[in-house]
Order: sequence, then C-alpha cells, then structure tokens
Amino acid sequence: MSPIKEVIINKNTNIKPIWIMRQAGRYLPEFREIRKKNTDFIKLCLNEKLSSEITLQPLKRFDLDAAIIFSDILMFPYGLNQKVEFKKNFGPLLGELNLSDISKLDEVDFVQKIYPVYKAISLVSSNKLTNNKSTIGFIGAPWTLLVYMINKQSPKLNVKDNFFKDEFLINRILFILDKFLKIHIKNQIENGAEVIQIFDSWAGLLDEKDLPNYVYIPTLTLVEYVKSLNVPVICFPRGIKNYKAYCDIVKPDAICIDYEVDPIKISKEIKIPVQGGMDPKVLLTDRENLKKEAKKYLDIFKDHPYIFNLGHGILPETDINMMDYLVKLVKDQ
Repeated sequence: MSPIKEVIINKNTNIKPIWIMRQAGRYLPEFREIRKKNTDFIKLCLNEKLSSEITLQPLKRFDLDAAIIFSDILMFPYGLNQKVEFKKNFGPLLGELNLSDISKLDEVDFVQKIYPVYKAISLVSSNKLTNNKSTIGFIGAPWTLLVYMINKQSPKLNVKDNFFKDEFLINRILFILDKFLKIHIKNQIENGAEVIQIFDSWAGLLDEKDLPNYVYIPTLTLVEYVKSLNVPVICFPRGIKNYKAYCDIVKPDAICIDYEVDPIKISKEIKIPVQGGMDPKVLLTDRENLKKEAKKYLDIFKDHPYIFNLGHGILPETDINMMDYLVKLVKDQ
C-alpha cells in the first residue's frame, strides 16, 4: 500500500508522506520549456502525452509520494460545452452558460470531450515512477464550479451581487453537476486514480447559513459516491471557518487545511487524517525559516495521521532547491 493510502486508510502515524499542490507547474524549468511551446492551456491539458509527462516531472526530481494529474478543475465546464479560456495575467474566463444545451448533453459526449485527461491518468498510473506512490485524480467541488460557471471568472473576494437571484438556475446546475461529476470521478478511477481530492477553492466566500445548501450537501453526495467505489477521498474546503463542522457533516476520509487555520486547533478537533497547512510563501524565505515552519507542522501532527502539503499551491517563483530541501526534510523525519 502506498504511504498516502497507508495514512488515510490505516491511520498510520509513523510515516509522514509528502506531495505538494501544483507540484507539476511553473516553478519547474522543464515545465516552463513545455509551456513556452504550448501556449493554449486547454489544448495542453488535452494532450495526454504532454500532460502525463508534466505530471511526472516533479517525481523525477523529488522523492514525492504522489503524482497529481496535470489538469484543471475547469476542464469540467469545458466538458459540459461551456467555453473556457485562460487569459494571461487575468486567469480563467468562461463563456455564456446555456442551460438547455447542458441539459441535453449525454455521458458519451462529455467523456469524449475530455477523454485525454483520463488517458493521461492511465499513462501516469502505469508508469514505473509511480510504483508505491499514489496517483491522485481530482474535481472541483459543486459550489466552486457553480461560482465559475455563473460568475464566468475568478470571484477573488466576492461573487456578483445578483448571483443568488435565480434559484431555479442554481438548483438546476447543481443537479447537472452532481450527475456529471460522478461520471468524471468514475472515469478517473477506472483509469488508475487511487485517491480523489475535491477542491472547494471558494468555500470561504459563503456565510455560515449558506454552507449546508451549497457546500455540505452537494459535496457529501460526491464523498459518498467516491467511498462507494472503495477509493479514499480528501476534501479541501479552502477558507472555511469551521473545519470541524465540515468534517462532521461531509465525512471525507481526510481533510486538507489552508494556511490561515490554526493547526493546533485542528489537531485537537479533527479525528480524521489531516493534510497540508504550511503557507507556500515560506518556500520564498530561507532554509532556516523553512525548516522551522515545516517542523512546526510535523511536530503538531506527530501523533496524528498526517500528509505533508502546503495550504495552497506552490508559487511559480519558488526556488527548486527550496522544494528539494523541504522534501528531504520531511523524508528524514
């Protein structure tokens, strides 16, 4: 059993596996080389040869315990025939949402449109570099996808004022998301994903009173679905205030925490395995500070099932030597 599954399934506290969100990305010179020649991000995600190569790049450099597929949560609305493009220095921009078109879409069309993503997972999971390592597939949580699909861009601090005015539209989209996210999960697992992570990047935008309808219930049905396929599921409700309530209701196998959360409080309140927490900016400082911060998380979760990760994706300006130092530091514990 891979170290990550050992921690999640068997609650092993003697090992502290490590992988890093966005570990296949812009801080790697070999990634930048590929990106230079492939400027269309969507096309790059749909090129199974290149996306699997990118996924494996960090495993060639560092002794990480997982490969997370190089893709994007917005490949999902793309699969639903909503226009998605990534604008330089702006981020994602989505086209108009045509509910009647999406309602008519069938499973075959959806799978066919993003099939190279599943093919890439298959290439990664069958590569010798992932022996005894976990291949992680992922989805965006329904709330986060809803935000992008209606808002048509990153909300940054808030969703548009009239976001909740059309309740019928929201409920209809959530219904469609549930159906197709399950298809998306199933295809990732069938192609070799051994762990699924659910990213709820915009969970922190909601008031406490809105969490049950938009975060807890829609995510819970997906967590239960992943568990029914005998695959562990990690949830990352970024920016959420009450991680304990989330874990009690949604019941993921492991919870990923962001860097604004008090890890001591988490270690006392949360009984399930924990992942992440360290601020990615720590990697932009010096080795002494990095060692102090990394050891802080390792010490706090010494007797807790814990997967070392950051509290958000690694920053593009990170020095690869600092990443190397971090991985070795965690491995030497």
